[in-house]
Amino acid sequence: MQLNGNRFVIIGRAGMDFYPDPPGTRTEEAKQFVACLGGSSANIGVAITRLGGSADLVTCVSDDAIGRFALNELDKYGIGRKHVRSVGGEARNSLAVVETRIEDHQSVIYRNGAADFEMARTDVEAVDYDRYDALITTGTVFAAEPSRSAAFRGFEMAKTAGLHLIFDIDYRPYSWPSADVAAEVYSRAGAMCDVIIGNDVEFGFMAGSYARGLDKARELVAQGAQLVVYKMGEKGAITITRDAEITTGIYRTEALKPTGAGDSFMGGLVMGLAAGLPVREAVLQGSASAAMVVARVGCAPAMPTREELDDFLKHQADPSAA
Repeated sequence: MQLNGNRFVIIGRAGMDFYPDPPGTRTEEAKQFVACLGGSSANIGVAITRLGGSADLVTCVSDDAIGRFALNELDKYGIGRKHVRSVGGEARNSLAVVETRIEDHQSVIYRNGAADFEMARTDVEAVDYDRYDALITTGTVFAAEPSRSAAFRGFEMAKTAGLHLIFDIDYRPYSWPSADVAAEVYSRAGAMCDVIIGNDVEFGFMAGSYARGLDKARELVAQGAQLVVYKMGEKGAITITRDAEITTGIYRTEALKPTGAGDSFMGGLVMGLAAGLPVREAVLQGSASAAMVVARVGCAPAMPTREELDDFLKHQADPSAA
């Protein structure tokens, strides 16, 4: 499968990440922190713009200093924010405190009264979808109202405009009222999408049983998806299309942290599809991008540039046998 171009509209959150500094420091022992742009959708936007694509974000941020920090960071990375609305009251931007360490890694996420859940139908209806080639979203947008209904409305309008719909399952249990609600909503969203990305645990969750996760991924393709990526951590990924199943390994790296891999994988994959790469090569580009990010501090600032990613791939062996 290929995308028609590299102009993406992304529905989802932008927030702030705090990293205890220097790398390796435990949060409870930290004397100082480094602040970066956070939020899976914003991170995907950075991954895309770093690789030469165009990304506009649709979300809400809090009308305070933290929200303005997120807006400034979006500007820094060249992510369009015409459709990012500031909301007042008690709504607050997401904050993640994330350690740059593998052993006993701790991530603490603050999502109380999350501003991005205030996104409404009017926000997505204001988007000119004809300006884009694909819509990307992550599962978090569906976890609460009015964001859930807004995201589904965005899906409907994007499909009418002929865009490919790309969905990262990104299941975060703490955001949902119940697992049953999440599974039902995710299945509804997945049935509308052309590209679906998730790990073995997430597909197992959607299927109601971890043992049936791969069957669920195959079922989504049988029901209409063009491409599903079933990620298995260190075991690589199985990419399912209507014509074939492709197994790939991972690029070995000296990881500093476990976070950021999924967002960078998404950016590398979709930019590969937009460039006309064969599916297998696009998946490997996503895997390489993920390997680079986990070996660097931060998520958004760790995303590789086009030159860095090309150089990495040039000097790495094919990981298909990993």
